[in-house]
Amino acid sequence: MDAVIVTGGSSGLGAAVVDAVGKAGGRPLVIDRQAPADGVEWIECDLADTRAAEAATRELIARAGGSLDGVVTAAGFDVPGALRDVPGDVWDRIVAVDLLATAAVIRAALPALEASHGGVVTISSTLGIKAVSDATAYCAAKFGVVGFTRALAAELAGTVGVTLIIPGGMRTKFFDERDERYKPGPDAVLNDPANVAEAILFALRQPAGSAVRELVIAAERESSYP
Repeated sequence: MDAVIVTGGSSGLGAAVVDAVGKAGGRPLVIDRQAPADGVEWIECDLADTRAAEAATRELIARAGGSLDGVVTAAGFDVPGALRDVPGDVWDRIVAVDLLATAAVIRAALPALEASHGGVVTISSTLGIKAVSDATAYCAAKFGVVGFTRALAAELAGTVGVTLIIPGGMRTKFFDERDERYKPGPDAVLNDPANVAEAILFALRQPAGSAVRELVIAAERESSYP
């Protein structure tokens, strides 16, 4: 494994993936609005601008010499609230970053991934397989990632490995800016993002002819299904 593009690689799960790829001897390349860890090559990009996301992907592939082994679409955010209360532009942005940018980055990376017989790992959520109140945008996006990834796996079978990761709650800054009522309680069971990153690395390192299609990864006491 060499070059791997990671969206949202400056924090949370994305940063854990960058760390795991680097420790495995790979070359993480980040697309994000914030700078990743020192020494990690990156392009500043607002992933809600999907055409800019495509351009950033092509630029990073060019910097890697035209070769790419993997893409991990770890970028994501949410602003919970009732549909009537979340401003339309915020609702649209959640779907754009969490779903549309996933497709845009992968679309731009496909020629290089097909040439290397590389791998794609998309990140949904347990809220992509179960629905809760006050999360219409996030559920719409993450349910969309599930459908998109399953269709993509069928489309690219035999040419690019495609894996859907469905993580449960993780100990990241994902919840920090929320209203208190939407934050995990003090007794919440959350997983270490490094554990999820290791599973992502496992999917990317499958040998030719083998693919991990879907993984649900959660803290062992979390109930992940409806």
